[in-house]
Amino acid sequence: MDHSHLPKNFALIGAAGYIAPRHMQAIKDTGNRLAAALDPSDAVGILDRFSYDVSFFTEFERFDRHAEKLRRQGDEQRIHYVVICSPNYLHDAHIRFALRIGADAICEKPLVLNPWNLDGLAEIEAESHGRIYTILQLRCHPAIAALKERIEQEPANGGKHVIDLTYITSRGKWYFISWKGDVHKSGGVATNIGIHFFDMLMWIFGGVVHRELHYASDRRMAGFLELERARVRWFLSVDHRDLPEAVQAAGGTTHRSLVIDGEEIEFSGGFTDLHTQVYRDILAGGGYGIADARPSISLVSELRQMNPVRAGGDVVHPLVARLV
Repeated sequence: MDHSHLPKNFALIGAAGYIAPRHMQAIKDTGNRLAAALDPSDAVGILDRFSYDVSFFTEFERFDRHAEKLRRQGDEQRIHYVVICSPNYLHDAHIRFALRIGADAICEKPLVLNPWNLDGLAEIEAESHGRIYTILQLRCHPAIAALKERIEQEPANGGKHVIDLTYITSRGKWYFISWKGDVHKSGGVATNIGIHFFDMLMWIFGGVVHRELHYASDRRMAGFLELERARVRWFLSVDHRDLPEAVQAAGGTTHRSLVIDGEEIEFSGGFTDLHTQVYRDILAGGGYGIADARPSISLVSELRQMNPVRAGGDVVHPLVARLV
């Protein structure tokens, strides 16, 4: 019997988290079924928006047992995909769980915290029937895809583009009490909020030739990247006081800005349905995996180990000057 047209069964780890609803929506939008969910917090009433039929667990052991039971009931009942929205430091273990129960893993960024963790996962993936997918949703953004196409059409021996990347997304005191504020669990600001943008820039402008770290705290990081085809000044912050005055006056909480050779690339909208596009790509046989995630994971891991240096001139992001 051909099962390929039947809805796939998804399990979700981290159902009470910030990003989980986008995955729930993507599962629904692609015509599939959320069969089971896990979170140590039971504040998961959001599930009712999507289904009244999701088996929910607050303990991993019971979730694990349930998934194993379903696996033995054949292809129609088993979990086909495990979606991982858990704290960053648990991704590695939860990906291994997915492959162990014969499922594919769809994991939020960052896939893991350090590049050497990827080597172990690659071995397990090769031994299993499952695949490991990562969410690099900015690659699906129409404005970003158009920019990549434009850069690819330029002559290879052209000069380097000059880029300013600024990303400020306000977080309150809870953020620093939660696992996100613990660098050992989240990887810090560059990993937590910056990794998508680093991935996007390397995807478009090539690998890292040189890197500098100019500022680092639990709220902000800033530095300079020289890529094969670009020179990038970057600034990341979770402090609302860094928002431009106009954004604050309008009651805004987020400021994303990508300026290339003096031209602002407008991509502040169009973020809400990117996860659904990623899911469609994966279900159609595409998707991004370990090799795609490696460059940005290596970069943020290196930045985490670096000590900030005082630099001057055109390599320093304009917002750094008022911090030092």
